[in-house]
Amino acid sequence: MRRAWFTGAFLGLAFFLFSMAGAFAQQGGDAILGKWLTAGGKSVVEIYKCDDAYCGKIVWLKEPLDKDGKEKLDTKNPDESKRNRKIVGLQILSGFKYKGENKWEGGKIYDPEKGKTYKCKAKLEGDNLKIRGYIGFSLIGRTTTWTRKK
Repeated sequence: MRRAWFTGAFLGLAFFLFSMAGAFAQQGGDAILGKWLTAGGKSVVEIYKCDDAYCGKIVWLKEPLDKDGKEKLDTKNPDESKRNRKIVGLQILSGFKYKGENKWEGGKIYDPEKGKTYKCKAKLEGDNLKIRGYIGFSLIGRTTTWTRKK
């Protein structure tokens, strides 16, 4: 009888710990959610869940108007049909998957200043998000640091 109680308690504890590990892993992935001030303070990007991945869009620009006083558009996009999209509200991050240890990989980042899309990965270090855009493999690329907006 004692042994059955002990086995039941052990299995219950193991199930509880296993389910909590899944909750912690999910919470870890969601640590990237929120608003991020880009390097140089030019814009704020909001990172959110999109299906089973993480995406991000520009929600604020330091200089939202062009030299003619009109809202900035995605004029450098190589696809002419997309050149009338407003920069504010533009999705620039897509497809990031949480890989553990505060790392997200498999994503893409669009640079509206150049009209180019790059492979991308991210690493969270406290309130700083290291964004690395690259072509081919990550050794050839550039890292920029975004700061969490409170």
